[in-house]
Parts: sequence; C-alpha cells; structure tokens
Amino acid sequence: MAMLEVKNLGISFGGLKAVNDFGLTIEKGQLYGLIGPNGAGKTTVFNLLTGVYRPDTGTILLDGQNITGKKTIDINQEGVARTFQNIRLFKELSVLDNVKAGLHNHYKYSTLEGIFRLPRFYKVEKQMDERAMELLKVFDLDKEWDYKASNLPYGKQRKLEIARALATEPKLLLLDEPAAGMNPNETAELMETIRFVRDNFDMTVLLIEHDMKLVSGICEKLTVLNFGQVLTFGETSEVLNDKRVITAYLGE
Repeated sequence: MAMLEVKNLGISFGGLKAVNDFGLTIEKGQLYGLIGPNGAGKTTVFNLLTGVYRPDTGTILLDGQNITGKKTIDINQEGVARTFQNIRLFKELSVLDNVKAGLHNHYKYSTLEGIFRLPRFYKVEKQMDERAMELLKVFDLDKEWDYKASNLPYGKQRKLEIARALATEPKLLLLDEPAAGMNPNETAELMETIRFVRDNFDMTVLLIEHDMKLVSGICEKLTVLNFGQVLTFGETSEVLNDKRVITAYLGE
C-alpha cells in the first residue's frame, strides 16, 4: 500500500484552475520531489494535502486512509507534517519550546494538572524535555536549546522547523523548499540530514525544491508540475533529462 495516493486533485480560485487533475503516488520510505516553475501550483498542492485548502475535486489517501478535506490539525494527527518556504517558528520561544510545541499531540496533561502543577504535569514536562532534546541532537541544535529561535542563524532555523515537524511523529514529511536561502555547505548538510531522517525515523518525504543539485542528489522520483497540471513524472534521472522539463522548468 502506498503511503500517499492522490487522484484527480483540483482547486480553482476566482474561476482560475490553480491545480487541475493532479495525481501522485508515493511509496513508503521514498524520497520524492515535486518540482516546477514559479507559480506552477506546487505550494498549492501542499496546502491541499495539509488541509489549508479544501479541494474542489479529487481524493487524498494517506496510508490507505481518506484524509480529503479534513482540517489541518486532524491531518497532522493522522500523520502529515510540513515545513514552509518562509520559515514559521515561534520566534520568541526557545529552541527547546519550539520542538515541545510539536509534541503536544502525544504528551498530554489536563488543564487542572497544568494550572495546579500536579505531579503528572511535571512528569509529562520531563518526558517532553527529554524527547525534545533527543530531536535537537539529531540536528546538532542541543547546545542552543535555550536560545530564542529568532537568534539562530538562518540555516539552523530551517533545521529547527524540521525538528519541530518531526516532533509530531508523522508518517509523511512535506518540505517546502528546505534549501531556500542556504549556502552550498548548508545545502550539502541538509541533504545528509534529510537522508538521515528518512532512514532513521522510518519516514516518507515529499519535497518542493528549486535546487537541482539537492533534487538530483536525494530524490528517487520526481513529479513535474506546470500550469497546475502534471507535466511528467518518473525516475529522477529520466525526468531531469526530459526536454519538456528543461523547457518548462530549467529554461524559465
């Protein structure tokens, strides 16, 4: 059974088809890329997959379960997490607290326990601190656990956003241009991090990316979107050598 199966997905804004008859199948454990020119509809697809937009047409199956049209929080609880092209962190909170924010799906105490600081409150908080630190170590952020998120360098803010997404314990991780704004060294490090996440967290990853070195280096398969429709899909090397892709994407 595929981890993600999308059929005939579509949405219009003001009569304009932003995404039309979009289809995608991603097997468990794959590193899959979604590429295309600016304005092709890639982020709109992510917004449809995560419940930011409700599709006009189509079906979204996650690990065999229909999540079409569900609310964002419900889709996250079903096992989909994402990052954003423009980093979205709780910038005034600490690095540790940003990751802990993603843990609340799985670590809970009652309002009463929180207000009166009952024993369960301290027990759960301790468990969350330990788990958050484990995730921060994966991204080499454990030494900055008490920094404000806004005080991290840009590349580390990107990593923190991925760590927070992983804290929700997803089956499918959506990365929206994770290398945007990174220098070549940071991008190379990010590639290794994404591979590590896939291999060690039993993760399926779908990413939007413009950095072709990163795409060709880690993605096993690609789908190319152009004007809201699938232009082509298949093995990465074949797709990147397709003249239609070179014209529509690389030659933009």
